[in-house]
Parts: sequence; structure tokens; C-alpha cells
Amino acid sequence: MSNLTSVLNQLEQERTRLGTQLERLNNALSALNRTGKGTREGTMSAAGRARIAAAQRAKWAKVKGRKVVSITAHKRTMSAAARRRIAAAQKARWAKWRKTQKG
Repeated sequence: MSNLTSVLNQLEQERTRLGTQLERLNNALSALNRTGKGTREGTMSAAGRARIAAAQRAKWAKVKGRKVVSITAHKRTMSAAARRRIAAAQKARWAKWRKTQKG
């Protein structure tokens, strides 16, 4: 009977050892699977997408022998007069709102 007990103890120890090894393997596999995809999917900014798109357009234009158009060439600017008009309109809106809050 003593022999059977020692065999059972050895089998339980082996099962415990194999369980911890299996857990370590599972952790290693999950870590390897995460590195390929990245942990933050779909969080690229619009500016980042625009830069990548511009780089791809430049790449294909170069391959096809066309002129490369820069992404910054289409940037819009506002004149100083337009900014002043917008600021004046906003100040008027706030003044109207404050007047309604008082009265």
C-alpha cells in the first residue's frame, strides 16, 4: 500500500509540474500573438492616415512617372479680415447671451 501511495504522490507532482509548464506555454503564445497585431487597433489619427496616404500617392506617382503632389499644397488659410469678422460675430453672440442671462 505504501508503494501505491508514493506512486500517486509522484503522479500528482508530475501533473502539477506539467500544469505550470502548460500555463507558461499559453502565456508565451498569447504574448507572441499580441506583438504582430498591436494592442491598439484603429486608433490612428486623421493626420497620420493623411501622411500615409500621401506617401502611397507619392510612391505610385514615382512608379508611374507622374508629378508628385505634396500634401501641404492644399492647406487653406484664413485672411486676417475674415478672422476679425468671425471674432466680432462671436463677441456679439456672447454679449447677447450675457444680456439674456442678466435680464
